[in-house]
Amino acid sequence: MLKTEHYCITPENILGHELIGLEARVSNSSDVSRENLKGIVVDETKNTLVIESKGIEKIVPKNEAEFEFTIGKEKVKVDGKKILYKPEQRVKVLWRKK
Repeated sequence: MLKTEHYCITPENILGHELIGLEARVSNSSDVSRENLKGIVVDETKNTLVIESKGIEKIVPKNEAEFEFTIGKEKVKVDGKKILYKPEQRVKVLWRKK
């Protein structure tokens, strides 16, 4: 769990939170060259995550990959197809579903 005074990301609510700044790893991808890419999420669009790894920004299509995010000491796997929204829309849509 990643927790501050007003912000708490857990494995149960990660889909409804901001992903920028989280450590991520591409655990599975249709493009083998992207598998095991590991770094910090520096940008997000509707269809992609931009992961900075070793000073280089790599663009990973969400619909072609499965991601493993590290929050605190926990690792959470997320199917990229479940986060195919603009970041601001994803937060609204996924919090409303609860």
